[in-house]
Amino acid sequence: MIRTLNPIALLTATGATLGLVVAILVGSRNLGNFDPALVAYLFACIFACFGVVYRYTVWLQRPPTWRYFARGWQLFFSGRAFVYGIELTKHFLVNFVGQRFIQKRGRDLGHGHMLMAWGCMLAFAVTFPLVFGWIHFDLKPGGIDTYEIYTFGFKTAEFPLHTWIATLIFNALNWSAFLVIAGVMLLIRRRLTNAGQIAVQTFEGDWLPLLLLLAISVTGLGISLDYKFMDGKAHQFMAITHAITVILFLIWLPFGKFFHIVQRPAQLGIAIYRKAGAEGPQAVCPHTGEAFTSKLQVDDLKDVTAELGFDFRRAEGGSHLDYSPQGKRALLAKAHLKARRESGSYFG
Repeated sequence: MIRTLNPIALLTATGATLGLVVAILVGSRNLGNFDPALVAYLFACIFACFGVVYRYTVWLQRPPTWRYFARGWQLFFSGRAFVYGIELTKHFLVNFVGQRFIQKRGRDLGHGHMLMAWGCMLAFAVTFPLVFGWIHFDLKPGGIDTYEIYTFGFKTAEFPLHTWIATLIFNALNWSAFLVIAGVMLLIRRRLTNAGQIAVQTFEGDWLPLLLLLAISVTGLGISLDYKFMDGKAHQFMAITHAITVILFLIWLPFGKFFHIVQRPAQLGIAIYRKAGAEGPQAVCPHTGEAFTSKLQVDDLKDVTAELGFDFRRAEGGSHLDYSPQGKRALLAKAHLKARRESGSYFG
């Protein structure tokens, strides 16, 4: 089968990538604040931007995904932005900061995932602005004991050296590495000891992401440890190895398991959708006479299934989608009974 590029995704990804390049040029003051040592990381980030936006756009074009995405924005701007803003904040704190959505699947999995998520978010928040030249540090003129922080070329803060503030800032990536390593160790332990996990895990889907994150974190720490304890003797090895692992991560981001990092925020829209559905009219099953979900979801499901080419209309009127799971089972049982009677195999 010959596969062709998706034109909408291609155009969107190209526009987003060009927008990022322009933002880098503007934010770094025409590369005046860009560190040439980070050029390999920069090109990997640009490639990752194109790949992520392309795949995300293709994903959004799926009818179920687009329905949730469009409906979420429609609800948010329907005049209840404050109410839904509170819901989004709560959902963000519980499921993104607290990683509650995965805690239910096991303690080690939940804690490990939470540590990796915090570590990665901290690393992203530090790495991307530095690579793009949006943030840089300079010594304050007239001295050698105070650093200034510049954001998009504007001075935003300063801090003295040899203080706890300087230690926190200059070791931000080390703190993120410690978090990621701890999380990876918990998940590796689970993959080695959990019988159910061992039975279904794959190298590409389960082990490779962990090993790549571990390699990035260890080599990143190695650069700092080399400066502190080895006088830079292993800098070239550590720097090159770290660069290779980070670039592999960025290149693989649009295609592998790490893409869920980009997909996960879409759940914020689902939180609004569920709240709106719970507060609106409910769908009542014709068989049980009881509400089983929101009318909003049933109506959207009818539109999406029709768009996908499925026809769930019933001959006597209505739709199979109007029925709850219990009602569907009852319809199925009646259909089986009717078929057996018509075939003469029923003697009741």
